[in-house]
This record gives sequence, C-alpha cells and structure tokens, in this order.
Amino acid sequence: MMLFRKPRLLSWSSPALHFFFLTIVTFGILAPLTCHRLLHSYFYVRHWHLNQMSEEFLKQSLKAGEAALHYFKNLQALDVTLPKGRQVPSRPWLLITIVTVSRQPEFHYVLQVASQFHRLLQQCGHPCQSHQLFLCDVDWNSRHQDAKLLANFIPVTSRFAGTKRVNISRSVLTSTFEKEKQDYAYCLEKSLQNYNPEYVLMVEDDAIPEEQIFSVLRHLLETRLSEPHLKDALYLKLYHPERLQCYFNPEPMRILEWFGVGMFLGPLLGWAYVKIANLPGLNYRIVVFFSLYSMGLAELVGRHYLLELRRLAPALYNVVPTTQCCTPAMLFPASSAQRTVSYLAEISCRGGFAKDMALYSFLQDKNERAYVVEPNLVRHIGLYSSLRFNYKPKLL
Repeated sequence: MMLFRKPRLLSWSSPALHFFFLTIVTFGILAPLTCHRLLHSYFYVRHWHLNQMSEEFLKQSLKAGEAALHYFKNLQALDVTLPKGRQVPSRPWLLITIVTVSRQPEFHYVLQVASQFHRLLQQCGHPCQSHQLFLCDVDWNSRHQDAKLLANFIPVTSRFAGTKRVNISRSVLTSTFEKEKQDYAYCLEKSLQNYNPEYVLMVEDDAIPEEQIFSVLRHLLETRLSEPHLKDALYLKLYHPERLQCYFNPEPMRILEWFGVGMFLGPLLGWAYVKIANLPGLNYRIVVFFSLYSMGLAELVGRHYLLELRRLAPALYNVVPTTQCCTPAMLFPASSAQRTVSYLAEISCRGGFAKDMALYSFLQDKNERAYVVEPNLVRHIGLYSSLRFNYKPKLL
C-alpha cells in the first residue's frame, strides 16, 4: 500500500509567512494610509486630493506674490537699490539672469523669484559678494509692470524696448516655442556681453531658489565639476520635474541607483529581522526578500522623498547625466554659454520640439556633455504657463 505524506503547514514562526504578512500589511494597509496625500507617490489618491491641493497652492502663490510686491514697495520707500547695496566686482563669479515675460499679473511670479534671490544673497553675505542679479524682460508688448518695478533695483535689459510690432520677426509672432528659444538665446548672449561672468545661472521667472542654492553651487563648481569627467559640461541643470524622478524610468543610472538601494537595505533589514525573529543566521532568501521589499517601497512611496535626505549637506547632492525636460534653472560656464548661443541659432523650435529638447539634442549632435543636480535647487511655482493656455491649472 502506497503511503502519502501530508503536506506540512506553515507555522507562525515560518519566515515565508512573516514575509507574506509583512508585504500585505506594508503595501496594502500602512503605505496607502500614510502616503495617500504625497503628491509624487504611487499611493497618491488623485481624485481625492488633486483639486483641493491645486486650489490651496494657487492661494498660497497669490499670498506669496502679494508679499513679494510689498517687499519691493518697502525697498522703494526706503530708497534701496540692490546693485549699489552690494559691491560686485567688474566680472561677477556668478550672474543670476532672470528671464521674464508678463503673465497672470496677480501672482507676481518674477517678484517672488527676485525677492527670494535678494534675501538669500543678503543672508549669504561675503561668500556671495561676487554674485550679481540681472533681469531680462522678453515681453514684446512692453506691458510687464513687475519688470518695470524691478528696474528700480536690478539691472534690466528689454528685448523689445522701443521695437514696433511690425518690426518683430514673423517667427516670433507665429510660434511661441520659437520665440521662447530666441528669448533665451538673447538673454544668455546679453548676460555674456554686459557682465562677462564666469558662470551664468539662467532662471525662468517661476523658479524659486531653495535655501541651500548658493552653498551647494559653490561646492559643486569648485569641487565636483572640477573633476575631469565633469569638466567642460555644456550646462548643469538645477531642476527636473518631481513626477519624472522615479526609479522605473528610461534613465539607466536610476536603475543602478535602485539596485543600490536594495543592496544596502536588503542585508540591513534582513539582519534586523533575524535578530527580532531570533533565527540562527542570515541567508540569501532573507536578503533577496528584503532587497526587493525595500526597492518596491522606495519606488512606490516615491524616489523624490528619498532625494530630500540629500539636503542635509552640500556634499550629499548628486550629479548625474542630464535628462531631457525642463529648463527652469540652468547653469552655464562662460565658454559653454557662448557655444550654446551659437547652437541655438542653428535650429528652429516648434510644438513638440521646444528649447529644452533642442538643448538636449545638442549633446549628441555636438558631442557635448551635461548634468543634472539631485535634489532640485529650485521650486517650480508657475501653474500658469506662458506657452500653453491652461485655464484650470493642476499640480499634476
């Protein structure tokens, strides 16, 4: 008579059972409950929170715009002039060029950006004595009231000052994307001509600088970018949209980073589990499970939130090969800036091929290199685009 052995049931002390319940509790209960309001997480419940969060963001931006307007009105009342308030050398080490155009005037985007840069420069003190603010007004209608206010405090160049509409090139009037590219090239070229700086930081008028921007830039430019493999970069990008910063992404370096998270946390969490469960020792199954567990958790909660830990010190910021989108803040060494102006003159932009794609295309076409800083050194606040008409803007 053939004997059949009964299958052995999993006991409560079985690691497999522990792993099953840990996975269910983490990804099915705890993570959704704690992360459903995190905008850049897979657990974010869009239909619950997006409209409300977008409205709150717009209200905060309105308040910040009013505060920035009062900031410069108070300076005007005190008869303070920003350039004269700080002794800037004939050749600035860093020129901060703010590119601005009139849009949604009640938000005072450019005033928010300029006031934050001025405040940070004042706080920075002596290390930032060689920094200079510069405003580039590219509004072709000459209706930009905030730019006119800032002209009392910051050196300004205006692309279309004194130019009649009939004299504006046909490409400017027919393609907003081509105009944006021409505006950018004009501002970059004027920055070089007027100041001859060592570095040009091109900032769009809806990119608020983070508190650490100057200390991080000095560390990167004097230490990291002096390394042979980073030297002579065409540009250093200071912003990449948070929604595009996930690990599961076409950029191969992020996949390597993702595996690195698993290789670091897998053995660490496995060792902690062995101690808690009072098991005899660590084995590869435990390490593999916790590696996959930590990789999945990091991706689903959001890589963006892990990157925020790098803000603890300038040395922790990461520099990786650049990605295609977008251009709120771009740093150019002087020699690279001149090359970029020449490159931009060679191409035309259109819908589907804006200036960010044009700049990215130069890397292969011209055998150039460029990099992006992680985490971002500016915050994008402009829900109302100057290129696309979005009457009901959303955070995503």
